Amino acid sequence: MSEHVVIVAPDGVAQKVLAEEAARVAEVKARGEVPAACGSEIPEAPARGAFRVFEPMDLYPAGEEGFEVKPAGFQGRKAMQMADAFDVMAASAARKKKPAPFSPGQVAMGRHYRDLLERYESAGVRCSSVEAIRTGGSGQGGEFIDAVLRDREEIERLRRRIGNGVAMEVRRVRPSKRGTRGAISNRVLVDMVCLHDRTISDVLRSHHWSVNGGNVKAVTRALAGVLDAMAGPVLGKFGVRACNF
Repeated sequence: MSEHVVIVAPDGVAQKVLAEEAARVAEVKARGEVPAACGSEIPEAPARGAFRVFEPMDLYPAGEEGFEVKPAGFQGRKAMQMADAFDVMAASAARKKKPAPFSPGQVAMGRHYRDLLERYESAGVRCSSVEAIRTGGSGQGGEFIDAVLRDREEIERLRRRIGNGVAMEVRRVRPSKRGTRGAISNRVLVDMVCLHDRTISDVLRSHHWSVNGGNVKAVTRALAGVLDAMAGPVLGKFGVRACNF
């Protein structure tokens, strides 16, 4: 067992340092605490990062022909899911008593893009074009390649809708309020938030923009517009919404 000698100055500086360190350690440990509603089997892990708690639901038979939605958690417990950038930004807005910055449809589109990229990358296919992949053959192998091709085609379609331009809302911010900044393209904005779990504030800082209300609002509006464009045409009350293909 090691021994440590702490020399305390007359003004108690060492005691203050130790108290601050103890508070820091306690704060780190608190981040890894698991809510009691999720059960004791989940280990405490400060490095886990932000997460959200939700109630798993499923359909259960009700009578001879009916069904009802009921909680489906193991032994009645709630579940944990790692929080992504959309969760973090929604939680931040809720703390300020403001509405979520993105609609459920926009969040779903961003997560679909992320899941699509993750599934495609995990397939282990590395080709510069769809034509480089042979689609012949039958059976399970052919079905796998067909699925990979469909993912690749959808990725390319979504990226065409994202475009390569700079978000217009950002460029309209007056130079006096932008700080030392770099251009933020639509593609970089979408990839940073959806694929790399960076918040709008993170995106601004990484491009040397001032993180102020005007800039955050402008980039949020820009991302919302791109996510809508990625979703494609939507038939509404006044017809089909135009999209950027």
